[in-house]
Amino acid sequence: MTAINASNKTTTTLKMIVCSLIGIFSFFVTFEWNGKSSILIDHIVSFISTSFPTLVTAYVFILLVAGAILPFVNKSWKKDMVSRILSIFKLAGLVIGIMLIFGVGPAWLFAPDVGPFLMDKLIKPVGVLIPIGSVFLALLVSYGLLEFIGVFMQPFMKPIFRTPGRSAVDAVASFVGSYSVGLLLTNRVFKQGKYTIREAAIIATGFSTVSVTFMVVMANTLDIMEYWSQFFWISLIITFVVTAITARIYPLNRIKDEYLEGTTADPEVIIRGKRFQNAWQEALNAVEKNPTFFKNLYLHLKDGLIMAMGVIPSILSIGLLGIVLALYTPLFDVIAFIFAPFTYLLQLPEPMLTAKALSLSITEIFLPSLLVAEASLITKFIVANVSVSAILFCSAVIPLILSTDIPLTIRQLIIIWFERVVLSLIIVTPIAFLLF
Repeated sequence: MTAINASNKTTTTLKMIVCSLIGIFSFFVTFEWNGKSSILIDHIVSFISTSFPTLVTAYVFILLVAGAILPFVNKSWKKDMVSRILSIFKLAGLVIGIMLIFGVGPAWLFAPDVGPFLMDKLIKPVGVLIPIGSVFLALLVSYGLLEFIGVFMQPFMKPIFRTPGRSAVDAVASFVGSYSVGLLLTNRVFKQGKYTIREAAIIATGFSTVSVTFMVVMANTLDIMEYWSQFFWISLIITFVVTAITARIYPLNRIKDEYLEGTTADPEVIIRGKRFQNAWQEALNAVEKNPTFFKNLYLHLKDGLIMAMGVIPSILSIGLLGIVLALYTPLFDVIAFIFAPFTYLLQLPEPMLTAKALSLSITEIFLPSLLVAEASLITKFIVANVSVSAILFCSAVIPLILSTDIPLTIRQLIIIWFERVVLSLIIVTPIAFLLF
């Protein structure tokens, strides 16, 4: 490990402590403001949304336009079939967004629980929240906290999740950062020979869930922000418990535990003894590698804007498709029967509604929440937790995984999705009944 020059150590230590504490406060400490109890970034987003509605609408319009044309400008739409399909969905999202913003289109699109609900409850909050959340995430994930946690997690990752200790950084980065950052990090480390194929598959399908910022939008949609702490920690625990189980069952347990062909294996060096000192040194080293403070914030803001451009158009089109199929066709009512035996056996208050919401989770992470927005508190809490823990959905995570070098098939991903939904449901239900 690289030692830090003594003259810089005090500054680096202060930077690590202060920035990490601000990051922790921003995401994990709720307080009341204007009669609403929530976390800091949610208060900021609420203030911007209510104070500057016209500006937010214009901003979302720009995101839609930029996100729809970017794949054709940088030629990424040609990469593979998945990229082509997503690029078409992004163009469709732009068209839908224009109709909603300018009030032009069929009457069914403007039904309160269709277009306006999707735009006001999902697209605008997500569009504002991702860049703002990314700035605060810079404080949480770039100043040594993840590296500090990673060293302490080494003795637990392999026996529990069958992955190296270094994967703890991936896990936490995905959960508090974003699935896209987590998957890019996983793929990069995988190609460096630091993960086997099985380890990379477990990490990609087990840890790369939606970020804290997305969870805030979900909690607001379901009106459960007053239970934010319970929602966050329970969903985190359930996600990791389910990952520990799926790592040991088909199909993940059948994937080859060998390194990607053409890479040089680089197994993890296990740290033993003086764990706190080593963790502290790793954290300080991470801070030293950062660019300047304001450049770091700028880079995270830029990444957040690019991510918002990438997801907003596809979320709008795929989200609308899901809502239309859910409201006007029996498709998800049929798929719901797969989950109905579990919801009835667990004696949920609204078993068929919950089953239908769970079936929707394969399309888009937010659709289950939209469906149960008026349901009982227990149902909303269960659906929110299962949506987070399910991880895999077609509008973003599944295409991203397929675009990496990790050799997972669509069939394997659908099986893993089903397993995660059922296991998450079984685990969260008794917890929800105890809480509420």
